[in-house]
Amino acid sequence: METLRPVRRTLLRDMAYEAIRDAIVRGAIPPGAPVRDADLAERLGLSRAPVRDALSRLCGEGLVESKPQSYTRVTRLVPRDVRDAAAVVRAMQELAARSAVPRLTDADVTAMREANDRFREATRRGDVADALRADDRLHDVLVTACGNRAVTATVERYTPLIRRLEWRQFGTASTAHGSAELHDRLIEACAGRDADAAARVTAEIWRALEELADEPFDTEADTEADSATESDSDTEAVSDPDSG
Repeated sequence: METLRPVRRTLLRDMAYEAIRDAIVRGAIPPGAPVRDADLAERLGLSRAPVRDALSRLCGEGLVESKPQSYTRVTRLVPRDVRDAAAVVRAMQELAARSAVPRLTDADVTAMREANDRFREATRRGDVADALRADDRLHDVLVTACGNRAVTATVERYTPLIRRLEWRQFGTASTAHGSAELHDRLIEACAGRDADAAARVTAEIWRALEELADEPFDTEADTEADSATESDSDTEAVSDPDSG
């Protein structure tokens, strides 16, 4: 009989992190909304420990903010923070493209084409979730192929801040980030093993994210949610992710 291996605690923590992060990015947990580890643990079917770990990580990534013994809540959308994150991700993606292109296989290029086909179809349907997943898959080919762990960690750290605004602005921004046409140009540069061209197109794609942060968006709801959270904290403290 095959030996059963115990489920590692870190897997539960990562599952909680991904579920909460994705809910914040999609706006299912809106800016300013309080987040309580007990409530989230119940909804996710987990104990409070992995949820607290996840919230602590999200605090470090700027998606959640916490005041000890007072509140833990989703951060507001701040254009400057998105611009800063986009600039960092752009630099990392350029480096990934330049380093990865000489190492790409034909299978890698095919995977990029398939991801762009999915992106194009999802965009046509107006399916934000599928479009952004396909976009991530396409760029992840280059990030993975470059083999630089620091690049991978930095991209994973800052991309959710950008995706959060993309989700909110999808279909309304004057500059459409990650368009299928730009992806086509990137893929052709990769197929031709032209690292310089791939880096230039990559910069163009991600620079659009910096411009997206300058598009007007409604912050009134965020402000109202913040005010409500502050009022709630006078009567009910939200669990701190670092507390026991």
